[in-house]
Amino acid sequence: MAAILDTSFLLATVNSKDKNHQRVINVSRNFTEELILPITVLPEVSYLITSRLGHHKMRQFLAQLASSNVREVAINKNDLKRVTEILNQYSDSQLDFVDATIVTIAEKMKITKIFTLDRRDFSIIKPNHCPFFEILP
Repeated sequence: MAAILDTSFLLATVNSKDKNHQRVINVSRNFTEELILPITVLPEVSYLITSRLGHHKMRQFLAQLASSNVREVAINKNDLKRVTEILNQYSDSQLDFVDATIVTIAEKMKITKIFTLDRRDFSIIKPNHCPFFEILP
């Protein structure tokens, strides 16, 4: 079964000073299934890497991503309808656009695992295709 990559997880892989750095590195090294990167995550993580760690680190991250076997997945207009439904459904929790796209892609691809450090948002969501998400690490 594949897993979806979230911004917080990817940022921690790049930032060696992050308290979760070693945990996310271990999870990503030991995971043998397909890794899915929603294309909506890419601008967000690139911006955060640049603003926190510098432009050089962001370029390194993109070069590593380009040579990896991570599969990028885009969203379409039908997906945007589901994203809007999710944002409306969880409006009290202020769920953001990127997280809603992750849920949408997970539902569409029947993926139950999310690599994230954002346990709060993903633990409150009740996906359509499974009882709950398995959140790693």
